[in-house]
Amino acid sequence: MKYINNLIDELKLDAILLTDSYNIRYISGYKGDTGVLFATKDKGYILTDSRYTEQVTIEAPEFECVDIDMTGYSKTLKGLLSVRNDNGSGTPVSVNPDNNIPCYKVGFEDEHISYKQYKTFCDAFSGVELIPMGGKVNSLRQIKSDAELACIEKAESIGDEAFSHILTFLKPGISEREIALELEYTMKRLGASGLSFDTIAASGPHSSLPHAVPDDRRLCEGDFLTMDFGCVYNGYCSDMTRTVFIGSAPTKKQLEVYNTVLHAQTESMKLIKPGAKCSDVDACARSIIAAAGYGDYFGHGLGHSVGLYIHEEPRLSRKCDDILKPGMTMTVEPGIYLPGEFGVRIEDLVVVTETGYRNLTASDKELIMIK
Repeated sequence: MKYINNLIDELKLDAILLTDSYNIRYISGYKGDTGVLFATKDKGYILTDSRYTEQVTIEAPEFECVDIDMTGYSKTLKGLLSVRNDNGSGTPVSVNPDNNIPCYKVGFEDEHISYKQYKTFCDAFSGVELIPMGGKVNSLRQIKSDAELACIEKAESIGDEAFSHILTFLKPGISEREIALELEYTMKRLGASGLSFDTIAASGPHSSLPHAVPDDRRLCEGDFLTMDFGCVYNGYCSDMTRTVFIGSAPTKKQLEVYNTVLHAQTESMKLIKPGAKCSDVDACARSIIAAAGYGDYFGHGLGHSVGLYIHEEPRLSRKCDDILKPGMTMTVEPGIYLPGEFGVRIEDLVVVTETGYRNLTASDKELIMIK
């Protein structure tokens, strides 16, 4: 409840309403994907249906579970608000300064809720002002605790082990779909509870698509194969990318592109430390790729934070001037993508420390050739 009380005080609210399942888990411990959290400074509720009521009592003992099977979210929340509206003493909690009418200020996740759901809440509530909280709750998750980092590091180690295995599995003639399935099976066999995102295994010309979907294309001699994958361990995600060569004789251009991406990654990682600006780290990698003549072929940001969700804030990008702080986790994943030819991406996951960073990804980054 500490985070809730701080938010209520900072934003001058009477209560908060959370609809993002990741934020609900972070605040309460409840891991289900159905439910909303409503809380004042002295009382918290999780509203869900009968499939999850027992789970709430186990995972979120500080919160009262409210079964919405018969009433739905809006009516149940309306009932809770009517109870809380006078703060238990007959005195209105808040007053609208424009008309001196008592109102109840409830912060909500405007970046997550749908317009339809927002309208449903507005139509159902009377005497309530819904206050958008922007990314305030998400920002609480930027600095990872030691316990969170341990889960992320374990998830990343599972990815490393899966990568070592896949190197023994690869050979010409295997399809991208088979590679993705083998990676996914291996990560789950090693203890992952799920995947951070849909696995990418893209070969040959297909590898020029940053988010290619694995299909029936089969590995051929002379292909680059880019594999971007991650898993979930105790709720926390990992993320890594490696590009390998199928064969023993990459072309001069393939080597140039690979080495440029690797150089951009290693040099930009040197800037990661407390106080560094995210956009400056991105600019370092971007300038190296541009100087090699491939600036037009690196379109995405350099990286992002990782936690309960695979893409968290802050981001290493031209658009983000956030300052890095100890405890932040960041991917560093430059790439060059040449349409119709091939693509290369190399990605590590690091955690910002008091003096620099610690790399959670152990897999080799020198070009690996599958002969």
